[in-house]
Amino acid sequence: MGKRITVDVPSRQTYTIMITDGFQELAGELEALDIGSRRLCIVTDSQVGELYADHVSKALSPYCREVLIYTFPAGESSKHLGTVQEAYRFFIEHNLDRKDMLIALGGGVTGDLTGYAAATYLRGIDFIQIPTTLLAQVDSSIGGKTGVDFDRYKNMVGAFHMPRLVYINLSVLKTLDNRQYASGMAEILKHGLIKNAAYYEWLIGHFGEINERDMETLEEMIYESCLIKKAVVEKDPLEQGERALLNFGHTIGHALEKYKDFTMFHGECVALGCVAAAWISWKRELLSMEEYYEIRDMFVPFGLPITVDSVDVEEILRLTRSDKKMEHGQIKFVLLKKIGKAVVDKTITEEEMRTALEEIVFDGKERE
Repeated sequence: MGKRITVDVPSRQTYTIMITDGFQELAGELEALDIGSRRLCIVTDSQVGELYADHVSKALSPYCREVLIYTFPAGESSKHLGTVQEAYRFFIEHNLDRKDMLIALGGGVTGDLTGYAAATYLRGIDFIQIPTTLLAQVDSSIGGKTGVDFDRYKNMVGAFHMPRLVYINLSVLKTLDNRQYASGMAEILKHGLIKNAAYYEWLIGHFGEINERDMETLEEMIYESCLIKKAVVEKDPLEQGERALLNFGHTIGHALEKYKDFTMFHGECVALGCVAAAWISWKRELLSMEEYYEIRDMFVPFGLPITVDSVDVEEILRLTRSDKKMEHGQIKFVLLKKIGKAVVDKTITEEEMRTALEEIVFDGKERE
């Protein structure tokens, strides 16, 4: 088992995505990055650190000058500038310099936070990604988007900073609980919906093996999703055009995350956002009614919600106005022209979003 993908971003560094089933190849991958005289600092959260930090440290220590470990409290509540400041203090106290390297060991919060620290510490140092959640493996670890939340607004402070390596160890997925695992499936289904109808159908056809976490199936699935993300990032590394398509489901999804005070997982909110966006696509006659209901219902076998309760629709609408993807006062909203093809639309009205939200909000009332 083992696959490699090269991400070649114009005017920025090329890096490898390594997909394998253990940590046994990590040292060799890092040796290729000339770590012999470097200090490495593993940045991880309190949950992942207990599982993997010592193991990774012992695997790398013989090949570099020193391995340090910086741990922060697990959860989205740590994804803010205060945690980054504490990380800076740790780096300074341990004399990390521009030739040293950070290792993001964890899920999306850890990857985003570590990447932002790497982008800004000493005006930029190298870092690698070792994503330990399904969502991070197929989405947030690839493409160099880094950042933290500000006043609970999602990813409002950040920078583009490409990793030197993305090392995906499939075996860590066995430790995820079902809800965390399902959260990653939202981004994977999204990839098929926006870019590859055949892949989307393959996912539906293999939902049993995927839910059972069959390693061969997961390798193929993650490889295909990484190829989709790679292709988009290479064409549009700084999100000036096509990369915005990856935000399908995210405008409403991010607003729901904030409204629910991050008690819902990112993928759960993205799934709901995808259903709402598909609803608008249907009402604009881009999708057929049958396509809309297929898209909506196919989130369910993967353990994802298609309705949400206890939501104030007007407050969600207000939160979408703070979306970082706003441009000249207009939201860049992603719609589906068909399964496998998405478009960015800047003409979505508040009323359209309101009716889409009413479709996903469960209040016991019958909808027409």
